[in-house]
Amino acid sequence: MKILVLNAGSSSQKSCLYDMTTTIPPLAPQPLWEGKINWTQDKNQAEITVKTAIGATLQETIVSDSPQVQFAYLLSTLIHGATQVIDDLSVIDVVGHRVVHGGQEYKEAVIITEKVKQAIARLCNLAPAHNPAALAGIEAMEKSLGNIPQVAVFDTGFHSTLPDAAAIYPVPYNFAEKGIRRYGFHGISHQYCANRAAEILGQDLPSLRIITCHLGNGCSLAAIKNGCSIDTTMGFTPLDGLMMGSRSGSIDPGILIYLWQQYNYSSEELDNMLNKLSGLRGISGISSDLRDVIAAKKQGSKRAQLAWDMYVHRLRSGIGAMLASLAGLDVLVFTAGVGEKSAEIRLAACEPWGFLGLKIDLEKNQQQPVDIDIATFDSMVRVLVVETQEDWAIAQQCYKLLQ
Repeated sequence: MKILVLNAGSSSQKSCLYDMTTTIPPLAPQPLWEGKINWTQDKNQAEITVKTAIGATLQETIVSDSPQVQFAYLLSTLIHGATQVIDDLSVIDVVGHRVVHGGQEYKEAVIITEKVKQAIARLCNLAPAHNPAALAGIEAMEKSLGNIPQVAVFDTGFHSTLPDAAAIYPVPYNFAEKGIRRYGFHGISHQYCANRAAEILGQDLPSLRIITCHLGNGCSLAAIKNGCSIDTTMGFTPLDGLMMGSRSGSIDPGILIYLWQQYNYSSEELDNMLNKLSGLRGISGISSDLRDVIAAKKQGSKRAQLAWDMYVHRLRSGIGAMLASLAGLDVLVFTAGVGEKSAEIRLAACEPWGFLGLKIDLEKNQQQPVDIDIATFDSMVRVLVVETQEDWAIAQQCYKLLQ
């Protein structure tokens, strides 16, 4: 079964092609083909990068603001040129999509119908950086591949097990009845990493109390007990929780009322400020990329130092909150771009938890670890760096659903 996976992010669209045989392999295989569309500052341009399992690569910039044109070009690299891996697009059996917000209705992967598309569209205002991109991908595949089965895998699904005490906000109860509650996000990643952590440690997932730290441009934590999410930092939208690349994370809601009343901020201005002009970018004044902030910090930038200090403070606070929900901790997992690649962040995040018996191996932490335990042998808490495999997790769900 050939499965094409589309993973819509806030600034890019990643795609992978997997060739699944009659059984699901225990470890994530290398995709036959990987493609990526990066949207640059110029909305009329898109950077296309492609690589294949045998090492062929392509990198081009196309001039078009049409998702349909961009996707059509990306798909053409599957069947033409040095990056060709299949003879015809018709051999693709199913397309799987990461959809960030599924609301209360969608807790499991589903075959995409018009009803599902309408639900994804309705939820665009709750995930404005992601759901519209997923919807564009779905519609582009309809036009390019015809009546092929498409599957939606929802980031909110894993967190559907949150208890009401964690999910319901302390506002008038009728808001909860209208669906205003904590949904949580990055669920595909949190679920995959928890399962992978148990595999690496050779233990049963239900026996472990795990905190997974998904730290990328977007950041969230999850507390996982008995294999289920029982707490998480993101909320009704992906804006809640930790300080992120360009998103504020949790702030006093009174600030928004104050800005509206005293400075006449519109809802659009508040949305743009909180989602695109805040976080590391807003505090440092330099970049939403933590690597740039660290570099500026080392060169003496006070605002970059402040951005780092705030990021670490809120990350530690979030881990503390998850720790309280779990009433203990067996495994701390770091994943996604920052979590997987920044030894400095992992060290800073682990530093306060010595009283739990958590000890990080400084040498292992510096060695670009992938899917290994970086705690010392005598640490009471295991500390893992796991390469998140959202695309592979989506492909697995597609395979199971079509079977």
